[in-house]
Amino acid sequence: MNGTERLALEVTGVSHFYGERKALDDVSFSIAQGTFSVLLGLNGAGKSTLFSLITRLYDTRQGRISVFGFDIRDAPGEALRRLGVVFQSRTLDLDLSVVQNLSYHAALHGIGYRDGRERAEELLERFDLADRAKEKIRNLSGGQMRRVEIARSLLHRPRLLLLDEPTIGLDIKSRADLEKHVRLLVEDERIGVLWATHLIDEISPADEILIMHLGRLLEKGTVADIVARTGTDDIRSAFTTLTSTPRPATRTEAA
Repeated sequence: MNGTERLALEVTGVSHFYGERKALDDVSFSIAQGTFSVLLGLNGAGKSTLFSLITRLYDTRQGRISVFGFDIRDAPGEALRRLGVVFQSRTLDLDLSVVQNLSYHAALHGIGYRDGRERAEELLERFDLADRAKEKIRNLSGGQMRRVEIARSLLHRPRLLLLDEPTIGLDIKSRADLEKHVRLLVEDERIGVLWATHLIDEISPADEILIMHLGRLLEKGTVADIVARTGTDDIRSAFTTLTSTPRPATRTEAA
């Protein structure tokens, strides 16, 4: 990161428990503004738990999380105002139209009716959905629904976008289209993106990769960095090598 870039997200020493089970174990990383970062991990790695902590669905008890310098515990309003989120489970109202879903969400953010409609129309144009504005959500394809969710997450003009397994259930073309739209946001508007996935083919060579396994962050860097450090031939082999190695026992587990 150069001196002109800002940290969009900083996670420092974050751990989280579900009862006696440790879901996250001392996770630390940062994401610069205007970068596309991929959080890569198998199901159960801790990706969704991390997202729940960043978005304040769960309280952070161990460690610190900040969005553009605003601590999510001390200044949650300022932090969340700069954050847009697309969760793994779809949350659109199927019986409302596309533009009604967006307008309702804009109102929740305190955006006036006229401003909300203008922002909605602008985003629907950007995501090639202007001709579906009055269509009920239930009549859209899976890829179109995901694009509506991303448009909705951008209504309040956040500077950091979190996407948790956004391409689950989509066909190959829909996956590629969705990824293209999000990468253009990074390129055109310098939005920081954290894209969580278990699909290695969603990674590009220039991406910042965060490899998570069993609640621990195992590696961070570009594809070339991680391949070199693991002594493998490609990122798929590197990921397999890292996630096949048994996790060292923690002090509590060894006791």
